[in-house]
Amino acid sequence: MRRVVFNQKGGVGKSTIVCNLAAISASEGIRTLVIDLDAQANSSQYLLGSQIGEASPTAAGFFETALTFSFRPVEVTSFIHPTPFENLDVMPAHADLDTLHGKLESRYKIYKLRDALNELDMYDAIYIDTPPALNFYTRSALIAAERCLIPFDCDDFSRRALYTLMENVKEIQQDHNDALEVEGIVINQFQPRASLPQKLVDELVSEGLPVLASRLSSSVKIRESHQQAKPLIHLEPGHKLSQEYRALHRELAEEGETT
Repeated sequence: MRRVVFNQKGGVGKSTIVCNLAAISASEGIRTLVIDLDAQANSSQYLLGSQIGEASPTAAGFFETALTFSFRPVEVTSFIHPTPFENLDVMPAHADLDTLHGKLESRYKIYKLRDALNELDMYDAIYIDTPPALNFYTRSALIAAERCLIPFDCDDFSRRALYTLMENVKEIQQDHNDALEVEGIVINQFQPRASLPQKLVDELVSEGLPVLASRLSSSVKIRESHQQAKPLIHLEPGHKLSQEYRALHRELAEEGETT
């Protein structure tokens, strides 16, 4: 299973969702990989902490190699590193991803990630974190993935952006990857006692959009999790938000079994 977490809007929790779902997957004995394609490297920092400086080569090296070796798949395992968590590995991001972007786009290397992952059979679950833009790396991820998960903050700006995002995914499906499925919209930083968030969610559901039943609450605990470079399942497994992530992971697994 290859899952991309995508939203063109920044600050909606893509990296947090990627790392916490991946950590739960790994904790259940599933061999799991996180691929970080955002030059800000938030997922990489979250999973590696102080070890991030030792994790080389990175995703930037993978794509730089793709520019050189045009006629055979890149050996992707060279760019993957273990995290401190059992069964969980990462291909870390690097700031050089921004520098390479123009070259990769002009030379149409959009299928290189898909081709490399097609040769990779050692993982049962792959989570791909993307930049907050529909750029080369995001398109590469959507082409390489089987499922797309969309984080959503409960505000009107996010709602307006959501329709454009869904159209962009549909275009990728039609032009590049007809196997890609929109797995669902994740309601993040949800405040159940506030009327506006619930109203927005109800409206999305009434429009027939694939809103997932699981909700992720807003909590300062997630900041502690980032600061300590420990996904919630390892920092405080009994916390309410940890249980919400477990519920989301379970919902996705159950949906996967029925499709």
